[in-house]
Amino acid sequence: MSSPVLLWFRNDLRLADNPALAAVAGRQVLPVFLLDDASAGCWAPGGASRWWLHHSLAALADALAERGAPLLLLRGRAELTIPALADAIGATEVLAGRRYEPWARETDRRVHEALGASGRRLRLHTSALLHEPHRIATGAGKPYGVFTPFSKAVLAQVEVPPPLPAPARLATLATPPAGDTLSDWHLLPQPPVPDWAAGLRATWHPGEAGAATRLARFCATALPGYAARRDNPAEDATSGLSPHLAFGEVSPRQVWHAAGEAATKFRSEVLWREFAYHLLWHRPELPETALRPAYADFPWQPDARLLRAWQQGQTGYPLVDAGMRQLWRTGWMHNRVRMVVASFLVKHLLQPWQDGASWFWDTLVDADLANNSASWQWVAGCGSDAAPYFRVFNPVLQGEKFDPAGRYVRRFVPELARLPDSLVHRPWDAAPEILRAAGVRLGETYPRPIIDHALGRQRALDAFAALPKSAAGALEGPAA
Repeated sequence: MSSPVLLWFRNDLRLADNPALAAVAGRQVLPVFLLDDASAGCWAPGGASRWWLHHSLAALADALAERGAPLLLLRGRAELTIPALADAIGATEVLAGRRYEPWARETDRRVHEALGASGRRLRLHTSALLHEPHRIATGAGKPYGVFTPFSKAVLAQVEVPPPLPAPARLATLATPPAGDTLSDWHLLPQPPVPDWAAGLRATWHPGEAGAATRLARFCATALPGYAARRDNPAEDATSGLSPHLAFGEVSPRQVWHAAGEAATKFRSEVLWREFAYHLLWHRPELPETALRPAYADFPWQPDARLLRAWQQGQTGYPLVDAGMRQLWRTGWMHNRVRMVVASFLVKHLLQPWQDGASWFWDTLVDADLANNSASWQWVAGCGSDAAPYFRVFNPVLQGEKFDPAGRYVRRFVPELARLPDSLVHRPWDAAPEILRAAGVRLGETYPRPIIDHALGRQRALDAFAALPKSAAGALEGPAA
């Protein structure tokens, strides 16, 4: 009989289209998930992600148990725990999906070395992406720095095979080792901390089954009108698949094929995710350091009071506040609104983009190091293929354009619900009698704007214009 296989689940918490699981090929398998916060360091899962992880692991454990293979839960450093476990069960191979974060790449290197020292090997599979990020290059053999040519190259060079089916049954060990229980890990809010997860429970259904349901519903209802309606935050017009993709409860191949060739706009969003990982692979400093060197001297004005007002949805700009409150309540924010709130923080308020990215990391259920970092650098103007420095989103005009009836604002900023549509995005322009009739007392029930739009915009333009010309030019700096 062949030796058993150690199947190491990471950000691929699914059974269907899981290449590492498919490679087991009828051998005895021990599925394991390892909680290794020490290796991840500051990029260990934030609060919202830990809530999701708890429920996703519970769903995965149930699915594996139905197929005869219980999920082993362990905590520890991967380079110590994984080789020791492989040795304990007599496994000569450890199979896993490849990860691309800098800390994960270093972890894999150490695990590979530790396994190799005892004659074992680590086999990594492409599970979280459509393709390996290092396999796409420009004609000069360099990484891409601009999304459009990157996406064209992927479409021309990458063949996306059909998804793999989930196994009907798994052969497991007669006496698997003992591990932790999910409750041991305290991933959910613990007393005396208030239960902040009620909105998450009401919004999401973590797990592979929840991902499959959401994908099917999106393709049947929202996908046909996606290109026209995707920017309207009050509508259920986007897929909502980002947290399921972040935890690997659905694969990008499944999403790609379910959407079909006609869904070019939606597929371009899948390719943006691939582009973010391409950047992270070649520029591992992406989460913390501006890719454009000139931005190292940008005159940020850190202010804890302004940052706190933004975090709490108390800026006095209704669309910004609605987005930040949606984030806190549901662990998610509409993509159009993400751009607006990010622009407001870094440009109107001149707060470092890293502070915004850190808050998103802790509060998003779809926190994804590549996507989060690339998107914040794009908005701040310091990343690859970044928005031009002079693009400063006007939160009032953005609200009036994409939420003209104020339905999104009224949902998340209920103190403004009785204002007329024409004033819901600019309550400071309302006459006193209109404010009284709506029950709004500016500065009391709802804050006045913490900065004047015109002043904030001009201050940002002045700060960006003072940077060396290279800040707005081609991406600089060597590829890692």
